Amino acid sequence: MNVLFLSPAFPVEMNDYVRALARTGARVLGVADRPESELPADTRDALTAYLKVDRVLDAGNVLAAVRHWMQEHRIRFDRIEALWEPLVLVAAELREALSVPGMSVDVSRRFRDKEAMKRMLRDAGLRVPRSSRETSRQGVIEAATAIGYPVIVKPIAGAGSADTYRVDHPDAWSSVLDRLGHVPEVSVEEFIDGEEFTYDTLCVDGVPVYENVAEYLPRPLIARTHEHRSPIIITRRDLDHPHLTDGIALGRAVLSVLGMQTGLTHMEWYRTASGEAVFGEIGCRPPGAHLVDQMNFSHDGDLYLAWAQAVTGTPLDPLPPRSHACAIVFKRAHGSGHISRVEGLADFLAEYGEHVVWQGLAEVGTPRRDWRQTLVSDGFLIVRHPEESMALKIARLAADRVQLYARDM
Repeated sequence: MNVLFLSPAFPVEMNDYVRALARTGARVLGVADRPESELPADTRDALTAYLKVDRVLDAGNVLAAVRHWMQEHRIRFDRIEALWEPLVLVAAELREALSVPGMSVDVSRRFRDKEAMKRMLRDAGLRVPRSSRETSRQGVIEAATAIGYPVIVKPIAGAGSADTYRVDHPDAWSSVLDRLGHVPEVSVEEFIDGEEFTYDTLCVDGVPVYENVAEYLPRPLIARTHEHRSPIIITRRDLDHPHLTDGIALGRAVLSVLGMQTGLTHMEWYRTASGEAVFGEIGCRPPGAHLVDQMNFSHDGDLYLAWAQAVTGTPLDPLPPRSHACAIVFKRAHGSGHISRVEGLADFLAEYGEHVVWQGLAEVGTPRRDWRQTLVSDGFLIVRHPEESMALKIARLAADRVQLYARDM
């Protein structure tokens, strides 16, 4: 089987999916806009061939280059895959143009366009925030007035919490709209006050064969406004808990309405104080920020391989039962410049090291990353425990005790 994979090395977790495809016996042909020599060595080893294009986000440009490649080397593709959000529609356009099975442009757009997805779900009777698509400053302000403050404003085709802001009153628009000047279309939506969770799946022919729920602590919008808070994401072990069942039911209904086929999905939803489950948004791609790794650590499985088996039609290896709750703690260094020291790590590992499954903190000498642009920030610790309460306790201790410091060199 020949699989065309767009952007096989960016974001960095794409390397895991490429290697998993190769493990199924598929011939993986990569396409991206960077020289092959810049790909990680193990990714190059997993690829059968590689094509560098000038503009990987331009579907027409990529299609022309791929057509020429196919004719020159007499290649045909059985699957075309893209797991980086900006390339989901590009992959769909290539599939339709080259008559390759998989998610269509129409279905992919439902998962990419936040207003289109909410309209479909609202029409199907599912609870979604009130919202409006806007392209002008005046339209944004009028929509917020009609919906009622506070509101959330975010890009129509965004990913994660990038360029996403909460606006509490009309006087706050000036600075927010200035920061959104580069975004052509935004969604203005009702702010849902409640806990924020994910609903993550691997689907085969639209049916979830694997499900996961994780909780953001605190909510991403709060984490993005407090520099030295250490955000935590915890995968929940007991998916039958009454606290989660309505959200899982909502997620399954969302997949059905939007027409999900085969692949990974990542949805965010809210649980209000009254217990109502409210849809947030969804993408037909995996979550980032090592959440797939957390899922793997939750049951000692391999979702990268399971995804590769699903898209290539290979029989899926059964995933072990979920045995742990798993939490990731993201760290942000104090100061600026380069990481100069790490405090508290040795003592924390001496006490809780048996529960730490991945120590991914930035090394001394590494430039500090912009915490506003990447959730991973200056590294992370992943911990797990059979009891959810203990996994969360250990994660919070890591958040408090382990600190990174930076200084200009």
